[in-house]
Amino acid sequence: MLRNILSCLVILLMVSFSGCRPKEDNPPTTGKVIILMYHRIVKGETDNLYERSEDDFDSDLKYLIMNDIKIISFDDLYEIVLSGKMPAQNCAIITFDDGDQSWYSLAHPLLMKYNMKATFFLWVYMIGSNSFLTWTEIEHMGNYMLDGGVRPFTFGSHTYSHPFLLGRKSGFTTDAEYNSFLNYELGVSKSIIEEHLPGQVDILALPYGDGYGDQTIMTAADRNGYRFIRTSKYGVIDNTGINMLMLPSLPILNDTPSETIGDWLGL
Repeated sequence: MLRNILSCLVILLMVSFSGCRPKEDNPPTTGKVIILMYHRIVKGETDNLYERSEDDFDSDLKYLIMNDIKIISFDDLYEIVLSGKMPAQNCAIITFDDGDQSWYSLAHPLLMKYNMKATFFLWVYMIGSNSFLTWTEIEHMGNYMLDGGVRPFTFGSHTYSHPFLLGRKSGFTTDAEYNSFLNYELGVSKSIIEEHLPGQVDILALPYGDGYGDQTIMTAADRNGYRFIRTSKYGVIDNTGINMLMLPSLPILNDTPSETIGDWLGL
């Protein structure tokens, strides 16, 4: 009988102890990664969908800071994927497409003001013409270095002539001809950029978003030394199983509220 009484006391103590355990007020959370896509930054009113006013861009950057969204690079994303663990903090990668001169005159100063990284995808054929950046401006941005040797501004390829990569496929008689076309657009643009900047170009942005998930294009990207393809497919990265040749993004257009970033991140 004594043994039974002692057993009951032990059980009662265990139940009582477990009921008194403190509850976690702040359980661990898992962050997401969102890739933001900009095109041209303008002063004053915008003229088309793909322009973002300087004031709105400034508001976007302040929104990221106020909501504790960490700005990372594609290399940082690669490390996250390799680790197999999403970060606790929400993160964003800032990107720009084409090569507009406003990157240097308007976007670049604001990014420096807030100490933020960004990746710029170049339409290589157009560099130095019309309203596009010059190679001197690109070199100045690409060689800028923070304390500790980090270069916050990196450049990727938006191809050489900005064609529809998948849309052009039907115009080629053989697979060999089509692959030669892809090698030129991806390989030549990469080589030219690397002539002007330190390091390797290993990030591609699809012109018009054309070719998302196409195996031939992804194989050509890999063959030409690309580790990442940023696409125009809407979405966020919420797991480390993401295919880095199929990275989604969120286009920030002339009428996109800054709060849309938080909506996609679940804030």
